[in-house]
Amino acid sequence: MSDLSAFGFVLPHWFYWGWLAVMPLIMMALDRWSAKRGKQAIDLNAEANQKLQQIEAEMKGTIGYTYEGNWFTKSVDWISEKSGLFISFWTVNAVVFYFFEVVMRYIFNQPTIWVHEASFLLFGMQYLLAGAFALLHGAHVRVDVVYNFLPPRGRVGMDIFTSMFFFMFALALIITSWTFFQNSYSMDERTVETWGIQYWPVKAMMLLGSILLLLAGLSKLIKDIATFVYLGREQRA
Repeated sequence: MSDLSAFGFVLPHWFYWGWLAVMPLIMMALDRWSAKRGKQAIDLNAEANQKLQQIEAEMKGTIGYTYEGNWFTKSVDWISEKSGLFISFWTVNAVVFYFFEVVMRYIFNQPTIWVHEASFLLFGMQYLLAGAFALLHGAHVRVDVVYNFLPPRGRVGMDIFTSMFFFMFALALIITSWTFFQNSYSMDERTVETWGIQYWPVKAMMLLGSILLLLAGLSKLIKDIATFVYLGREQRA
C-alpha cells in the first residue's frame, strides 16, 4: 500500500479481505452457540425460509409430490444455503463502514478514502455469490405469462426445457469469469481510487459465484426430472 498517512485512518487491504473471510464464520458460530444454549437465535434467513416453506406447500398441494433429492442435490443445496447465510452477514459491515464515514465526515471533518469503495466492492461480491442461494429459494425473476396456465407437470417440463438456456448462460459466465480472474491476478490489478485495493479477489468471487450457480442449476434440474417422471407415472396409473 502507498503512503496514505495524510488521509487519516485507512483500512489495510489485508485486514479487509481477512475480515470478510472470518467475520461471517464468527457470526455463524455465535448464532449456533446461542441456539444450543437455548437462547433466541438470530435468524437472518427467516423470510427466505418462510418463502421456501410456502413454495414447498404450494408444490405439494398442486403436484402432490416433492423429490427429496440424492446425495448430490442435498450436498449442493446445503452449500447454496450456507453460502447465502455466509454472505448475508457482510451487510453488517456495510452499515458499520458508512456509520464510520458519517462520523468522520460530519463530526471530525475528515472524510475517508476507502469506505465507499469497500462498500460497493462488498455489495458487488454479495450479488455475485448470492445466485445459488436465490435459485435454491426460487427468488430469480421468471416470466409467468405462460407458466401459470400450464398444469403441474407442464410447469416442471417448462423448467426442464428452459434450463438449457440457463446452462448456456452459466457456462459462459464461468469461462468469462476465469478469463477475468486470470488476467486480473497476473497483473495484480487494483482499483483506480486512492485506496488502490486488489481487484482480483472480486474477480475470484465472480468465478466462485458462477460455479455455485451452475451446481445449484444442476441440482434443480435433477429434482425437476425426477418430479417430471413421477408425475408422468402417476398420470398413467
